[in-house]
Amino acid sequence: MRKILFLPFLQMPSGHHQAAEALIDMLKIREKDIVLKKVDLLSYMNASLEKMVTKTYLKWIKHLPGTYELIYKNFTYSTIRRESFKGYDLLFLKAMHKLLEDEQPDVIICTHSIPSYLVNELKRKGKCHIPVMNVYTDFFINDVWGRQEIDYHFVPNQDMKTMLMDEHHIPQDKIIVSGIPVHEQFQRKATILSKGSRRKVLISGGSSGLGDIYELITAAGSSNAFDYYVLCGKNKKLYEKIRSLGTANIHPLPYISSRSEMNEWYDRVDAIVTKPGGITVSEALRKNLPIFVHSVLPGQEEINLEYLEEKNLVFRIDKSLPLEFQLKRVLRNQPAMKNWQAAKNAYEKGLEMLSPDQITKFIQSLLEPAFTLSRQA
Repeated sequence: MRKILFLPFLQMPSGHHQAAEALIDMLKIREKDIVLKKVDLLSYMNASLEKMVTKTYLKWIKHLPGTYELIYKNFTYSTIRRESFKGYDLLFLKAMHKLLEDEQPDVIICTHSIPSYLVNELKRKGKCHIPVMNVYTDFFINDVWGRQEIDYHFVPNQDMKTMLMDEHHIPQDKIIVSGIPVHEQFQRKATILSKGSRRKVLISGGSSGLGDIYELITAAGSSNAFDYYVLCGKNKKLYEKIRSLGTANIHPLPYISSRSEMNEWYDRVDAIVTKPGGITVSEALRKNLPIFVHSVLPGQEEINLEYLEEKNLVFRIDKSLPLEFQLKRVLRNQPAMKNWQAAKNAYEKGLEMLSPDQITKFIQSLLEPAFTLSRQA
């Protein structure tokens, strides 16, 4: 049977895994004769090492965000494009080569920059002849992603397509503006605000419950205008702290693993307060929910926020002002809502491949013998 290998990085819940799972489930529904496998390279090398690296990473961005930001912007997203990352070569290149020999995939889909870089290097050295596709999970492309040897690029927006064409001379027909992949269980809905005076707002800090959620929600306090539903992720301490507040309009929610349940929550609320992660923002845009950004993790999310604000797709929360005041200022302001809707429509108009059927058909085409033979020639 033909095999598609999906390559995220690290095992912690992240957009890299969610994008891979969205594509895997699309293919499962429409194609029964393909093996679909998701592998984290670091776990393949050493499961204990992966757990240690994940734990260290989470502590790093929580306790020393400034140093993470400095390193990220100097080494992976700088004004000077780096063509080589020798550290990754030394640490991972042989292991990636062995992984591909063990798995023998017919197509590789990278949802993280490090596997993409490594496969790109193997192809450049003539050690890999497998069709490869990059699927980007942020609203920008960092320097680590492989480019020249990658067969196709699923990019988040038209700006990234233009950048790949102009700066990296990637042919136009190798770049598809797909947006960031969102699971098809998150179905589109019309903008219907809650009846009556009270609005429902979903507050999210990501699956790990990171961000200044507790400070935000305690500052909001009791309200006659809003009911707040707080997604605490796997942060049990945060869940208990919010529950102990005993505030009638503030409702903590434990980790939600079911996409259908999450889809229902999106349908119940009028807006979302979140961090600018690529997947969460893309889900909210699909659900037609106004997006308020309460905090930003260093590195990727800061760059995402710059882009999203530039395109008027999100509203940044000013921590010096009451949350309720800022929500009312937007949600009860018809011109502000019209401007946001226009910005969202403009973003979606730039997408070239929207339906799961289109995406599945394209990925299936990479498995065709003619394509594979042309790549080996």
